[in-house]
Amino acid sequence: MALNHLVSSSSAAAALLRPLSALSRSLSAAAAADAPITVETSVPFVGHNCDPPSRSVSTTPAELLSFFRDMALMRRMEIASDSLYKSKLIRGFCHLYDGQEAVAVGMESAITKKDCIITAYRDHCIFLGRGGTLVEAFSELMGRRAGCSKGKGGSMHFYKKDGGFYGGHGIVGAQVPLGCGLAFGQKYVKDGTVTFAMYGDGAANQGQLFEALNMAALWDLPAILVCENNHYGMGTAEWRAAKSPAYYKRGDYVPGLKVDGMDALAVKQACKFAKEYALQNGPLILEMDTYRYHGHSMSDPGSTYRTRDEISGVRQERDPIERMRKLILSHDVATEKELKDIEKEVRKEVDEAVAAAKESPMPDPSELFTDVYVKGYGVEVFGADRKEFRGVLP
Repeated sequence: MALNHLVSSSSAAAALLRPLSALSRSLSAAAAADAPITVETSVPFVGHNCDPPSRSVSTTPAELLSFFRDMALMRRMEIASDSLYKSKLIRGFCHLYDGQEAVAVGMESAITKKDCIITAYRDHCIFLGRGGTLVEAFSELMGRRAGCSKGKGGSMHFYKKDGGFYGGHGIVGAQVPLGCGLAFGQKYVKDGTVTFAMYGDGAANQGQLFEALNMAALWDLPAILVCENNHYGMGTAEWRAAKSPAYYKRGDYVPGLKVDGMDALAVKQACKFAKEYALQNGPLILEMDTYRYHGHSMSDPGSTYRTRDEISGVRQERDPIERMRKLILSHDVATEKELKDIEKEVRKEVDEAVAAAKESPMPDPSELFTDVYVKGYGVEVFGADRKEFRGVLP
């Protein structure tokens, strides 16, 4: 199958401003053959207090190609972010997502932008999946005005309300109660949507997670708690931090499902199942068995508490992009050369986005105190250059 027509021929500037979802749609629309394909997930789902979904997943050539491109774009974005950080163009904290791309892509394919997602600080690729652009992402990472949070949030505080993305959050586990609050609102207005509240295995032991889960279960909220279990917290292996690392069972009275988080189609199937379940029955826990290639953050080499052989072994056996490549080739959806051409185009797109983001100016100092408080609540500031504060009643 010739895929040359799948690569966009529009101008570079226009391409940079198109969100990932739009690029995927154009790719899908251009796919010549769109006959259904049935694929079996790499490993079975394991359920806790629920019957797991079927391992047989229905997909199409167009979807497989979009998954491949989206994950390749996310991977390249994070590799570029690594270089920008080492060049000191990204400062502060920065947590990269490479290795976990199947979770972001598979989840997005099963839901709509009216459904909500809230996550922790490893948020760049989730933002991209929700419709954010590369220029917005790189600008935010470098603290530029064109960033999704106007350059004032940085790596840990991406945000896109119009895409149903309620942010990255820096306080470990704090996003889970907020996610249950979003789900409360969804149930209140009865709009048939759900919230995916994402957290890591390190946050799985936080008390606020269990408190929020208890309320979600009491009120049958359409909340799906997604534990991205990449097996290491901040330098600590899961077995050293959790007496029970079967995170999908940790809700006890709340059903759970263990999913191969390195298999985009398995994630799609699980998230589709979870949305249908949560709308009918209330909360559910999804444990995504995944892996991060970088350290916990850019200050962590990631090799002192695990071996290089372990990392390379995961890359060789479970890498989500390579799995998708093999699946595409085995079903004759594309040739090896055509997939490499997509990767070349992705690399060019990322490089152009980095260049464009570098041209965006830094926020003006006068913006320091804007977008901090809702007017009329909390504290009003009398100008950024003065130290006068006044409490304001609602």
